[in-house]
Amino acid sequence: MDALEFVPVDEGILDLVSKGLYYAPHDVLGSHVYKENVTIRTIRRLADRVFILTEQGRTEAVHEYNGIWRAVLPGSEVPDYRVIAEYGSHEHHGDDPYRFLPTLGELDIYLFSEGRHEKLWNALGAHIRTFPSPLGSVTGTAFSVWAPNAKAVRVVGDFNGWDGSLHAMRTLGSSGIWEIFIPGAGEGSRYKFEIQYPDLSWHQKADPMARRTEEPPSTASIVTKSHFTWDDEDWMAERAAKDQHAGPMTIYEMHLGSWRPGRDYRTIVSDLIGHLTYAGFTHVELMPLAEHPYTPSWGYQVTGYYSPTARFGSPDDLRYLINELHKAGFGVLMDWVPAHFPKDDWALAKFDGVALYEDPNPLRGEHPDWGTLVFNYGRREVRNFLVANALYWLEEFHIDGIRVDAVASMLYLDYSREGGAWQPNVYGGRENLEAISFLQEVNATAYRTNPGAVMVAEESTSWPGITSPTDDGGIGFGLKWNMGWMNDTLRYLQEKPINRSWHHGELTFSLVYAFSENFLLPLSHDEVVHGKGSLYSKMPGDHWQKLAGVRSLLAYQWAHPGKKLLFMGQEFAQIQEWNESRGLDWWLTDDPGHDGVLSLVRDLNELYKVTPALWSDDFTSHGFEWIDANDADNNVISFIRKSKEADSHIVVVCNFAGIPHNDFRVGLPHPGRWIEVLNTDAQEYGGSGVGNLGVVTADDTPWNGRAYSAPMQLPPYGVVFFRHEDDECNECDK
Repeated sequence: MDALEFVPVDEGILDLVSKGLYYAPHDVLGSHVYKENVTIRTIRRLADRVFILTEQGRTEAVHEYNGIWRAVLPGSEVPDYRVIAEYGSHEHHGDDPYRFLPTLGELDIYLFSEGRHEKLWNALGAHIRTFPSPLGSVTGTAFSVWAPNAKAVRVVGDFNGWDGSLHAMRTLGSSGIWEIFIPGAGEGSRYKFEIQYPDLSWHQKADPMARRTEEPPSTASIVTKSHFTWDDEDWMAERAAKDQHAGPMTIYEMHLGSWRPGRDYRTIVSDLIGHLTYAGFTHVELMPLAEHPYTPSWGYQVTGYYSPTARFGSPDDLRYLINELHKAGFGVLMDWVPAHFPKDDWALAKFDGVALYEDPNPLRGEHPDWGTLVFNYGRREVRNFLVANALYWLEEFHIDGIRVDAVASMLYLDYSREGGAWQPNVYGGRENLEAISFLQEVNATAYRTNPGAVMVAEESTSWPGITSPTDDGGIGFGLKWNMGWMNDTLRYLQEKPINRSWHHGELTFSLVYAFSENFLLPLSHDEVVHGKGSLYSKMPGDHWQKLAGVRSLLAYQWAHPGKKLLFMGQEFAQIQEWNESRGLDWWLTDDPGHDGVLSLVRDLNELYKVTPALWSDDFTSHGFEWIDANDADNNVISFIRKSKEADSHIVVVCNFAGIPHNDFRVGLPHPGRWIEVLNTDAQEYGGSGVGNLGVVTADDTPWNGRAYSAPMQLPPYGVVFFRHEDDECNECDK
């Protein structure tokens, strides 16, 4: 059968190939032209006979070495062929993975090597492909993975009995990418990459680019393909046509697993949209949904950056949730964690035997507080992995914004490190220059490629220019969490009213720097967990006082310059602090006091959305003006919010004392009638009903340095909003 000349191969190489240890198995297996003949080698272990089937018929192969069979066909053109293997009386027809050309193009490899492949998820990972051929179309999965330090890489999965030696991958030049196309491996197949480290040990790893995973605690990657059809075109077009940072934004932050336990991406839709509609938020922010093995990490220790967590369904199920939220008029933000990743040995850590995704410098590569690893932001391929990941969520899932977690830990080399436990940058400073460059790149790229998207930084320091454009040397975020406002305000309100006068500066200090960045005011999950207590429990006093304190806090937040964020449960003054293992105490909304807080949030949101003075000029001092910032003795502050065009004003008076102030005179910018458009002490909110019967009238009595003023009834723990009756304000009075 071997009268024709065939490609000779050294027995040592055949031995490596037969065991799946060779870095270039396609050089041996598959078809190769040699001296006017075509040599075909294929692996069929334990077969009794093997045939190569072409359009011309069958050619019997000879067993050459340890399960490798060889056939030789005359001619210099490689024919389309299949492999037939006989096992006793059973005949198995199959294809040969080693007859296919690489499924990655040279441009894909070049862009990745340069760190500039903006759609990396379309190149690396697992992708179902169909190729036409004379013997019939072939469908299978193209697998590729970056592992530049590996000695060999194999694919193991359902399709090969988890025997990686049947599907050893080839390395593609100096790129560090390994690749193979496996016919018959289809949608839903579970797989991992089996990697031989430089020390020759073998390790099974989940695919870093997997777009679907098994539900934890299982860890295999899953071949997937989207079948979802979006119909949120109107939302996406409207989003792209306007500046989202300039509009009203009240964000409902939620942990999907504990909002209503047992719901998934699809079954949560109706209740979530109903609640958001009633409460009036403009956006929902989902805590991280990328796959993570440890549920109590809340998603902040990611192992599958491209995989929506399987806890709540498939990737298409998540697309359905976002699509329905868009159609109902709600924007969707998601938390993203490029600052660190866990050490699980089946994931990114020491992926190919050495520090690959993590920084190899021990003084930079680990977070001492969190026991996690830090990405190597200076390596082009790692940056590409992360930048493309942000784009992936924006483009493939129509996410409207990304909130980047733990930005401060990325900016500073000495973050949570004692002296001597960190290494300065090349200029001797503490700034992480590579991480800064990465953040600038991801922000600039996200804004360029996804019009209308929003990039948000959770950053707790005074680093300048977080929300300044990258071409001006800034980091390039659109919004920054105002952690100072949150800490100072909560610290002030946790004091008993009798002590608050001594802490008045904490209440007003945020306005010293309020316009140094584009701020978002967060009352997030971090403030109501791990012993910190809920907003309700932070407030001093009895039950009524606690509810009143929550109402005053929320009204002050809505009135203060900056976009708004509130964590789930706080909209109805959840009593217990948040615990991810149990649901919210929804039964509290049957109590008039707690339902009153929810009613207040609804009315705050509705007033906010139709009142440009409360949002159109959040980021400049033009949009805010103190009336009186210094009345510490009475625990009162008063200020004006102005629209960008200055054609509408809202006067806000906050009484954080535990007693009412009767006939309390407040300076006002104009004479005449001022309509009381919101009062947190209204009886419908559970308040005591102290108010102004809907209106105050400013006379020409000078007060607070102004020509006009009015006496007001200020309720205890109360915040009151006023609008001049001549102001244009759409539906403010509704």
